[in-house]
Amino acid sequence: MGAPQRLHDFKRLLAHAREQLGLDIGFVLWDGSTVPGDLAAGAFAMVFADEGVVAALIRRPKIDTLANLWVSGRLDLRNGSLFDLAARRPRVGLRGLKAKLDKSLLLKCLLDFLLVSRGGPWPLDAVRGDKARSGSERSNKANIEYHYDVSNDFYALFLDPEMVYSCAYFGEWHNDIAKAQRDKLDMICRKLRLKPGESFLDVGCGWGALICHAAQHYGVRAHGVTLAENQYAYAMEKVARLGLRDRVTLELKDYTRLDGSFDKIASIGMFEHVGLAHHGAYFAAIQRLLTPRGLYLHHAIARAAKGDERRFRRNRPEAAAIARYIFPGGELDHIGMSLANLERHGFEVHDVEAWREHYARTTRLWHDRLLANFDAAAREVGGVKTRLWLAYLAGVSLAFERNTLRIFQTLVSKRARGPSGLPPSRADLYR
Repeated sequence: MGAPQRLHDFKRLLAHAREQLGLDIGFVLWDGSTVPGDLAAGAFAMVFADEGVVAALIRRPKIDTLANLWVSGRLDLRNGSLFDLAARRPRVGLRGLKAKLDKSLLLKCLLDFLLVSRGGPWPLDAVRGDKARSGSERSNKANIEYHYDVSNDFYALFLDPEMVYSCAYFGEWHNDIAKAQRDKLDMICRKLRLKPGESFLDVGCGWGALICHAAQHYGVRAHGVTLAENQYAYAMEKVARLGLRDRVTLELKDYTRLDGSFDKIASIGMFEHVGLAHHGAYFAAIQRLLTPRGLYLHHAIARAAKGDERRFRRNRPEAAAIARYIFPGGELDHIGMSLANLERHGFEVHDVEAWREHYARTTRLWHDRLLANFDAAAREVGGVKTRLWLAYLAGVSLAFERNTLRIFQTLVSKRARGPSGLPPSRADLYR
């Protein structure tokens, strides 16, 4: 089978799919031709750089294949983003696809490309499998550095001015990311009822936004810990620049080695890195560090519970790809597991608030900012890394939008007899 005939058959299949599935997507092929033939210059389209793209998808229709083709730019989008692609996806499942498509045409096209070389490059093949979850400081540090020590300048291209890399809080959906993140920092401080002179610990402090905000606006003595050296250097410089050295301290240290005692503790977007097998050790550490009647705010992404724990722990391909390429060592629990573990380790649960739609909005804004700064990001970390992060941010945003991922803020206190000391209502939070 010659290349011209393969191209002809593939174009027939694409035209057939557009008609049968009502696809509002154009296609640009490796020879410059389009489907439909009169595709407008400004139309949204999927671009195939070479025929090896089709061959690769036929031989191994897996998420790893798609990821490699996307980050290498061999499979691309014109005049739109991954969100546009998701909005135009067929509204039928695999069974519906089989029923609608001409099977003889589909089979002919499959046979056409079966022996065609998949071509290259395959940049993600060099990424080793899911990283270790041993729970050791060395393992934790390696996993954290893989994600967070990409480049401070890279993250600055899509985060807010305070470099907050966790779910924002939107008092109004039209608020920009800078205001939403400021409002989130303030909400955390209000939930913890921070007071001047109290000691406050931020476990996984990132670039130092929360500890600086808490010290500046609530008068606490704040301490932050991280395992990412780039974050640590940035946060140290920020503390000095803001004149907060007398109120804010930092350590490059694993949570398992923390000592001291704190009136209030927050963990904002760090828990996802701990791993299911180490939840007991994590909550025991928080219990040890928190003073009697102290408050702890647990902010973490979660999945929906399944019929049983065995089914819940079964890893989906999307989760495996995230763990391999984006968040090594990361695992998500469900909110019931979090609450049960908190109670088992001596905490009283006071409040659980769902922020799912807030994170869908946050990650969408991050994606759009990174896409707008694509050239600068590619110069900083390379095109492969930039395209990988775009896919990650879009995929996560869509997962929160479709309710396959959730996120909760859970406020607890160290369990004690008698009054908790909390106000009788939440009115103080929403002033």
